[in-house]
Amino acid sequence: MLPTTLSPVPLAPELSLYLVTEPVGLFDLTGGEFHSDRPPPFWAFAWAGGQALARFLLDHPFEVSGRRVLDVATGSGVAAIAAAYAGAAAVACSDIDPAAVEAAHRNASANGLSLVGRLDDPEVLLAGDVFYSPTVAPKMVTELRAARNRGAQVLVGDPGRGFFPGHLFDLVAEYVVPVPTTLEDTETLVTGVWRMRSSRN
Repeated sequence: MLPTTLSPVPLAPELSLYLVTEPVGLFDLTGGEFHSDRPPPFWAFAWAGGQALARFLLDHPFEVSGRRVLDVATGSGVAAIAAAYAGAAAVACSDIDPAAVEAAHRNASANGLSLVGRLDDPEVLLAGDVFYSPTVAPKMVTELRAARNRGAQVLVGDPGRGFFPGHLFDLVAEYVVPVPTTLEDTETLVTGVWRMRSSRN
């Protein structure tokens, strides 16, 4: 694991995560290189979309209270942990990087919470910062729309990434999220929380 420090989430200080606190960028942690077989450590940072989702759930716990929740592309697990904190019946997380899932469980434990390993038929799907590339975005749309068509609520946190399909969503909240300048070249990002529309709309 990378050297991390347990730190409050800037937009959701009720929660703490093990994060990289040195002023480094994502690819600084991989020697400046991208390896297709080894995802970069997205889990080591609190990205804007996940922070916005976390803040929204902490402020609107009825969105997840008593429900089964799945956080896809979990990263640090901040949205999943917020759902558990808000009273979800069970919360699971998934990510293409096993290290992210491990980090999410570790972060949950640090907050006195727990995530389940597997969850069938989630009632709510969460996804933060998932529309960041032209290859990933269509796959995420397919996964999220399938869940929506099964009747799940789908909430997405997105700070205006280039491949966000806004026509599929309704804006439900907006936040100015503190972010590391080494990641985003700015100190804050205006970030929306969006609810996916039914495909029948």
